[in-house]
Amino acid sequence: MSWNVEHFKKATGSAKQRLDRIVKTIKSEDPDVFSLYEVEGKEVFEALVGNFPGYSFHITEGPQSQEILVAVRGNISAFFTQRLTFKSGVNFLRPGALLTLTIDGERYPILFLHLKSADDPRSFGLRDDMLTKAIKFSRKLGTKSKKANYLFIGDLNTMGLDYYFDRDIPAETELKKADRYASRYYDLIRLGKTTPYSWWNGPGSYAKSDLDHAYAAEHMRFKMFNNKLGDAGQSPVDVRGWVDKNSVDDMKTWIDDFSDHAYLYLEVDKV
Repeated sequence: MSWNVEHFKKATGSAKQRLDRIVKTIKSEDPDVFSLYEVEGKEVFEALVGNFPGYSFHITEGPQSQEILVAVRGNISAFFTQRLTFKSGVNFLRPGALLTLTIDGERYPILFLHLKSADDPRSFGLRDDMLTKAIKFSRKLGTKSKKANYLFIGDLNTMGLDYYFDRDIPAETELKKADRYASRYYDLIRLGKTTPYSWWNGPGSYAKSDLDHAYAAEHMRFKMFNNKLGDAGQSPVDVRGWVDKNSVDDMKTWIDDFSDHAYLYLEVDKV
């Protein structure tokens, strides 16, 4: 379960009510592993530890104001490391959070990422560098004889480039470039989702956007979920949250109560 909970901080007043709703939602999903992005206060970390006694918790650290929190069920062998290379030399950006699970003798490295947002040239360049590093990282985890069971997931903020002068780069093109590079040279694919949009801030805001993604080694297999909105077929990543509501008013209520990001849920089959 991967979720940008948007400015997740001090748990008092209305923020405490929001924390309680988020905790209840995570418990209802009962994930073996979950990651939360934009954690901004130690109070949130302490509250989550108290509400999930059967889990081990890890959190990134540094001068950045927003951290990545990762939790894993206590009966799973796991090793956590913070990968500073994904800051791309910029102190205030988030590092990558790498959680390596060992299950039945197989290792499953999962990299959780929250990449640079905005569509200006500098932000676009930083995001492209981070995404390229995440793709290339698969080579460091595997060997010539055995490819890694590698998955990276998170808020990749793929919103394209607004150059202000000549030719923009749409978000779809940014993703196509990453997809082609990942599959052609590193045997990684972007996993399909049950609905393309994962971010929206309600009526009057920007258009619904496709910001949250998961990439995985081509040989890995996943449980499939029915696509939403009447689309035929199934996909391995289920987008859940405001996207499941039937009216704009209900969507806006969910966004106000939880986050402008829906969350990603997936289940990995054994290799």
